[in-house]
Amino acid sequence: MGAVPPTADPHPEPPAPARRDIVLLGSTGSIGRQAVDVVLRNPDRFRVVGLAAGGGNPDLLVEQAVRLGVAAVAVADAGRAAELSGALADAAKEAGLAPPELLAGPEGVTELAARPCDVVLNGITGALGLSSTLSALGAGSTLALANKESLIIGGPLVRAAAAPGQIVPVDSEHSALAQCLRGAAGREVSRLVVTASGGPFRGRSRAELAEVTAEQALNHPTWSMGPVITVNSATLVNKGLEIIEAHLLFDLPFDRIDAVVHPQSVVHSMVEFVDGSTLAQASPPDMRLPIALALAWPDRVPGAASPVDWTLAHTWEFLPLDDDAFPAVELAREVGAAGGTFPAVYNAANEVCVAEFLAGRLRFPGIVDTVARVVSEHQESGVGRPTLDDVFAADAWARRVAGEIARRTG
Repeated sequence: MGAVPPTADPHPEPPAPARRDIVLLGSTGSIGRQAVDVVLRNPDRFRVVGLAAGGGNPDLLVEQAVRLGVAAVAVADAGRAAELSGALADAAKEAGLAPPELLAGPEGVTELAARPCDVVLNGITGALGLSSTLSALGAGSTLALANKESLIIGGPLVRAAAAPGQIVPVDSEHSALAQCLRGAAGREVSRLVVTASGGPFRGRSRAELAEVTAEQALNHPTWSMGPVITVNSATLVNKGLEIIEAHLLFDLPFDRIDAVVHPQSVVHSMVEFVDGSTLAQASPPDMRLPIALALAWPDRVPGAASPVDWTLAHTWEFLPLDDDAFPAVELAREVGAAGGTFPAVYNAANEVCVAEFLAGRLRFPGIVDTVARVVSEHQESGVGRPTLDDVFAADAWARRVAGEIARRTG
């Protein structure tokens, strides 16, 4: 009598995913540093082949390049190129590696974004990320998008350049929405609900915000981020930008995208369905989870971050926005609905105003007040179907006008 044949496993393990090559833009910033950590803890899943940074932290950029063994490095500040070239050569020689190719200037960053790879993670801060976003999409790479500004200011251009599923969001809110929407038919979705921590000034009236300092604004209660994004969280401009981003990513009208304050920052966003049910994605505030998911999408990376500890008691709050104290979200809705170059103007004016506030030349409420004035002055010159040149022209115009208003009003 022959041996009984083994029973086939009804749930066989899927094959291990192939290792992905990553180009990481903004490697020395908050998102970039956490992405490097994800890669180093998962060498079988990811390999970084190119790094780009502004140039303000050359020592860290050199350290990252040598530790990851990248083939190419780009530095946006061309004036740093000579110094960086020597440091890279010395560090690579000491490590027994060939020095990486060095690309200089903003065009060098854009060129690196088009290099052959599986995923480009765009963690550049601000409008400077638009060219790299378009470059990565044009090259056919998956775009892990942390640079929300590039989608917001170049909305129609970016959407036209992207193939279905080519953009994977890195923002925790949009990553949460993407996870909740997996397998859902569009007709089933009633609305999207984006959560906001409320920032360090949650509960304060508009009058109480008049004298807050930059140090206070940079003291976020739950997240560790760069200064611009941290101030944007304090003003809720970041939430306004995220509502525009959600509209562009998931193609729902603005009247079906809500924002709610959730101080604990554990529920990152929710999707409400037509039958009255709501799905929420919950995890402790740790950007390594959405970063890892974006790099591996649609697969998950085991152990990317710690889960909620369900053995402990938890209290989660959900509160309405105070549009009087924090008018940035309603302004963003108006800007997003207007379309054209208005989102570029909103974003550019805000970047200037944040810099003025951090330098002590503009009061905290003046940030959004000035942005609103700049948007209002743009009414006559708004472009309905902007080209890339139109977007950059609107960006430059808004920066000039915002600077002029900020210097007059203080």
